[in-house]
Amino acid sequence: MSGRRDELAARLAEVRERVDAACAAAGRADAPPTLVAVTKFFPGSDVELLAGMGVTDIGESRDQEAGDKVAGLSEQVRADLRVHFVGQLQTNKARRVARYADVVQSVDRSRLVRALDSGRETAVEEEDATEPLDVLLQVDLGEGDEAGRGGAAPGTLGALADEVAAARWLRLRGVMAIAPRDLTPDDTRRAFDRLVALGEELRHTHPDATWVSAGMSGDLETAVAAGATHLRVGSAILGSRPPHR
Repeated sequence: MSGRRDELAARLAEVRERVDAACAAAGRADAPPTLVAVTKFFPGSDVELLAGMGVTDIGESRDQEAGDKVAGLSEQVRADLRVHFVGQLQTNKARRVARYADVVQSVDRSRLVRALDSGRETAVEEEDATEPLDVLLQVDLGEGDEAGRGGAAPGTLGALADEVAAARWLRLRGVMAIAPRDLTPDDTRRAFDRLVALGEELRHTHPDATWVSAGMSGDLETAVAAGATHLRVGSAILGSRPPHR
């Protein structure tokens, strides 16, 4: 275990240095983004180790794996940890996710809003949760020939945001996106700038929707420069994905 701890500590320190440097270059050293360590495919023991290193937010994207992993965490670690569901979510799994997640970053349709709201209500009634579920609207940033990577069309965000705001057990926090594949750094920056602008537009009617989740291991500096409030970083912290079934 000490070997894995040392490996994670070194990787985490390197990522934090990258984030600090990006914040300094962007003139936002006093407003660093939240680092979400994406732990999908990695064991709960890694989550426990990262929590001991000050990681407060983790990301998961496979319901069955995530539910079991979160349930197996020690009470102390779970109490101080914010669990983000960051993957595309099937409606029939939304009720389960709403029971253990603290944040769902991938809300992209009305049916999902209703399913998450219902699931969170049940979780509260059964004392598995006490607070509304924080959600982000996932935006499709694909344009022209660029292949999008999931999310709602930008033109639908206003109506979807209103639905979330009207839900009793959901709390709208902001927007999320994944940059289209194979973009140049400049094109990635333009994509993230677009996401930030959409978030600003959303705040005209939903002023508390201040989160912008963007950037992963390969483009976190670009996301920081654009103004992301949350970074979803997996391989740069955890390493290559282990074999999985």
